[in-house]
Amino acid sequence: GMLCVRSSFPYRMGNMENHTKATEFILTGFKSYPESQVLLSVLFSAMYVVTVVGNACMILIIRTDSKLHTPMYFFLENLSILDICYSSVITPKAALTFSLGRRIISYNGCASQMFFFSLFGTTEAFFLAMMAYDRFTAICNPLLYQIIMNKRLCIFMVGGSYLSGCINCTIQTGFTFNLSFCGPKEINHFFCDVPAVMHASCSDTLVNEIVMLAVCGSIIVGTALVVFISYGYIIITIVRMPSAESRRKAFSTCSSHMLAVSLFFGAVFFMYAQPGATSSPDKSNTISILYTIVIPMLNPFIYTLRNQEVKGALFLCIGTQPVQVEIFSL
Repeated sequence: GMLCVRSSFPYRMGNMENHTKATEFILTGFKSYPESQVLLSVLFSAMYVVTVVGNACMILIIRTDSKLHTPMYFFLENLSILDICYSSVITPKAALTFSLGRRIISYNGCASQMFFFSLFGTTEAFFLAMMAYDRFTAICNPLLYQIIMNKRLCIFMVGGSYLSGCINCTIQTGFTFNLSFCGPKEINHFFCDVPAVMHASCSDTLVNEIVMLAVCGSIIVGTALVVFISYGYIIITIVRMPSAESRRKAFSTCSSHMLAVSLFFGAVFFMYAQPGATSSPDKSNTISILYTIVIPMLNPFIYTLRNQEVKGALFLCIGTQPVQVEIFSL
């Protein structure tokens, strides 16, 4: 069975629970702020509603407007579907935890939350890399764009992203739930994140930390490199554009994209790709709100509000005409 390897808690006589397989965990994230539980619940619920509505609108707009049936919007539509799933794994449960004080999560519930969170989180990193490469091809190789970014490649890239997510989440969940849990099974987080669950274990977690650092680190660094090299080339290309107007428009779109990817990669790098990532739970709780809740909510706004094609399609859906539609849109 799952016996305790090295108990870091004092063994109490008569408490055999200490040496049995964990059946549930207690999520203690933000517990130390009792006065802000209702506020947190309202905040999480509101952000979740905005995430679902914003991303669902994106999917609808892209599906209904045939002008938006291009590789970029194919990726955006898939990003929106992913963001709804990603947020749904964590936010509703966290909002209920804060409002009802139900902090208990079952062993299987915790494992499945970790599995799907890792799946969607990893896939998101690959999606951002893929979308940056798509923009790079469109701006730096415009004449070959249609040939390079064909439908087969687009579907292959989305499938490959999910496959990579599957491989990573299987590794992370498998390694983490091979650990022993004894004593008070408290997880200092608002969801079952890998470092937080690892921290709650009484086994030696050195191997797990090395695996997390190696696998997550290489995924984060690899995808971030693709993103930032692509945007580097994009910026160089924009700077060389002859007209100031096209430069301004290209920069305004790129700057919002850069903001989105910098937020995401900055947060996940802090969480998973540095040694001792498991050591500071309070700081990590706050930072993980960024990439689990805030970023999926902001994505539809970041990628579309500065985009005239989507605004045009949105106005058409509502039944009014925009004042002007800009020719140059990324």
